[in-house]
Amino acid sequence: MSNIYQPHLMTIKNVIQEAPDIKTFHLVFQDDKVAENFSFETGQFAEYSAFGYGESTFCIASSPTRMDHLECCFRATGKNTNALAALSEGDTIGLRGPYGNRFPIEEWEGKDLLFIGGGIALPPLRSVIWNVMDLREQDGRYGHISIVYGARTQNDLVYKREIQMWDEMDNTTMVKTVDPGGDGPDWDGHVGFVPHVLEKDFAPKPDNTIAIVCGPPIMIKFTFEALERLGFKQEQMITTLENRMKCGLGKCGRCNIGSTYVCIDGPVFKAEQLAALPQEF
Repeated sequence: MSNIYQPHLMTIKNVIQEAPDIKTFHLVFQDDKVAENFSFETGQFAEYSAFGYGESTFCIASSPTRMDHLECCFRATGKNTNALAALSEGDTIGLRGPYGNRFPIEEWEGKDLLFIGGGIALPPLRSVIWNVMDLREQDGRYGHISIVYGARTQNDLVYKREIQMWDEMDNTTMVKTVDPGGDGPDWDGHVGFVPHVLEKDFAPKPDNTIAIVCGPPIMIKFTFEALERLGFKQEQMITTLENRMKCGLGKCGRCNIGSTYVCIDGPVFKAEQLAALPQEF
C-alpha cells in the first residue's frame, strides 16, 4: 500500500512576486509518469511542503484546462510558508493531493457568472475563472463573467497582470477596489470594502446568475448578506472554505464543523449547505 502522506516532488520553474509578502510558484513534476497521470478539478486543493519545515494548505490556483504546469499562490505568514518563500527557481518542494470536492461548473452552463474575492482569496477563484473562460471560448457554454476583487491596498492586489487582461476581455466585467486609504494617486478603481462596492456601486442583477465568493469568513458572511439584498437566492451562491484545512485527509480533525469535514465534504459549499452548519462557522 502506498503512503498517503508521501508527497510528489515538484520543481519550481518560475517565481512571481505578486505583492510584498505574496508569491506565486509555477511547479512541474519531477517524475514524468506522475505528471502524465496527474489530474485535478477546479476548486480542489493540495498540501505543499518545504522539506524540514512542514506543510501548508493552498488551492491549486491554475486551471485544469492548462496542465503544462501547476500553480499555487501564498502569503508568507508562518514557519512553512516563510521557508517556501525563501526558495528559488530550480528548488524542490513536495505536493500531496489533489484533495476535496470541486466547483460544479457543469451546473452553471448557460448562466452568467459573478466572482467575488478579497485579498489572497483570488487564487482559488483564478482556477475556476480561467476554467470557465477557456470553456466559454471553446463553445460559448457560459454567459457574461463579472469579477469583483478587493484588497487592503493597491499593492496587496495579486494577479495584477491578469486583472488587466480580464478588464480588456469581451463579455467580461472587471471591478477592483481597495479599502479606504488603500489607494494612491495612480489608483483607477473603486475605494471601499468588497460587499459595499458590490451592493452600492456595481449592483449586479441576480437573473440567471451564479455568485462564487471567496475570502475570510467575515467577508463571506457580509457578501452573502449583500447578495441577498440584491435579490440573490441561496441556491445561487457558492463559496470555498480552504482556510480551515490542515491534513487534507480527514485525519487531524482540525477542519471539522460539527460532523462536517471541510477537507472531505468541501472545501466548496453552496450557501444553503453553510446555513445548515453549526454556528461556529
